[in-house]
Amino acid sequence: MITIQETDNWISVAVFGEFTLADFREFEEQVLYKSRFDSKVNVLFDWRDMLDYTVDVAWEDIKFIRDHGNEFGRIAIITHNQWQAWGAWVSNLFVDADIRVFNDYADAKAWVGA
Repeated sequence: MITIQETDNWISVAVFGEFTLADFREFEEQVLYKSRFDSKVNVLFDWRDMLDYTVDVAWEDIKFIRDHGNEFGRIAIITHNQWQAWGAWVSNLFVDADIRVFNDYADAKAWVGA
């Protein structure tokens, strides 16, 4: 399950439990909608409560990054999981965005909203 909140210059996505394909599609829709009005979309991902994700989410993520990776400005990821942090670093190779991993929500929010 996810929650999505939009502010003036960024989108906040919090994942709770399993990150499903339906959740990812909801995220995609928000990013594509916002990118119509803003040249670059900033995103704050809160993965602290994410337990797992489905394989189809991983595949959809790869396709989405390939097709829309240049539409991001800053991506802040909040996680305490080393594998998720490593995955974010790998994504940085394919996205034309500044991606940073944080342990603290306030720090991530300040950076992505700057």
